[in-house]
Amino acid sequence: MEAVAVTRNVQRWQRDAVLELYELPFMDLLHRAQIVHRNHHAPNTVQLSTLMSIKTGACTEDCAYCPQSKHHDTGLEQDSRLAALEAVVAEAKAARAQGAQRFCMGAAWRSPTERQLDDVVEMVQAVKALGMETCVTLGMLKAGQAERLKQAGLDYYNHNLDTSPEFYGNIITTRTYQDRLDTLEAVREAGIKVCCGGIVGLGESRRERAGLLAQLANLNPYPDSVPINNLVRVEGTPLADVPAVDEFEFVRTIAVARVIMPKAVLRLSAGRTEMSDTMQALCFMAGANSIFYGDELLTTANPQQQKDRHLMERLGLQPAA
Repeated sequence: MEAVAVTRNVQRWQRDAVLELYELPFMDLLHRAQIVHRNHHAPNTVQLSTLMSIKTGACTEDCAYCPQSKHHDTGLEQDSRLAALEAVVAEAKAARAQGAQRFCMGAAWRSPTERQLDDVVEMVQAVKALGMETCVTLGMLKAGQAERLKQAGLDYYNHNLDTSPEFYGNIITTRTYQDRLDTLEAVREAGIKVCCGGIVGLGESRRERAGLLAQLANLNPYPDSVPINNLVRVEGTPLADVPAVDEFEFVRTIAVARVIMPKAVLRLSAGRTEMSDTMQALCFMAGANSIFYGDELLTTANPQQQKDRHLMERLGLQPAA
C-alpha cells in the first residue's frame, strides 16, 4: 500500500475550550474566524460541488434524521437499484457545465458489497476522466475497499460523524461511533482525502455541538473537507418536529469550526433552502467556503444554481478554480 504522509494536529481541543469560543460575543467570534480564514484561504472564493444519489432509499440504518431509512415512513420511493453509469456521467457533465468542480455520489447503504463496489469504481473512473474531483459516500467500508476506491482515482470519501459521541445513541442505534471512526481511518490509510462533518439541530445542546466539533478537530489529521448540515426536518422521521436551531447559533458553529480547523474546507451543506441570503452571507463571513451546488441533495431540495450564482455575485464571491 502506498505510504501516506499526514500532517499531525498540533493542538488537541478540549470541549471546554471549544465552548469558550462559542461563548465569545458574536462579532468577536466572526472577526476571529474571518482572520483565520484569510490566513489559510482565498477570502472571496467558494468551492462548488454537486451531489447525486446513485442509490436511493431502502437503507437498513435507523438514522433518525434520514428519509432514506427503511425504518421511517416518509413517502420516499424505496429503490435498491444502482443508477446506470450513463446517467451518472450525464449528471456529472451537466454539473461540470454549470461550474461544479467536484462531483459527489451517494448511495444509501450500510456498507457496499464487492459487486456494488465494482459498479461504483466504474463511476469514479468515468467522472475522473471528465476532469472533475470525485467524492463518494457509501456507508461503512470493509477491508480493502478503500484501497480499491483509491486505485480508481477517488479524491474524497464522505463519512460524517453526525453528532457528538455522547449524543450519538439518541440518533442512531444500528452502527456505533467507533464504526464510523474505523471507516475514516481506513480511508486515511488508503490515501483518500477525508470529508467528514455533522448535523446541527438534531436536538443536541450547545455543549454537545462543541463535542462534535472537538471530535472532528482532534481527528489525526482533521478532515480536509467538513460539511456542516442544518437539519432538514422531514415528515415521517423521528426528528420531524424538533425545534429549529437559532440562526446565530448555526453561524457560531461555522465560525468555531473555522477557528479550530483552519485549513479545512467548510461546506455549507443541507438546509440552505431554509436559510435567508443574509444568513448564508454570515456563514461565508464566518468561514464557510464551499457549497453543494444544484437543485437536489440526495432526496431533499437545494437552492437552484441560478439563485446561488446571483447570491455569489451580490457578495462578490467567485467559484474556486
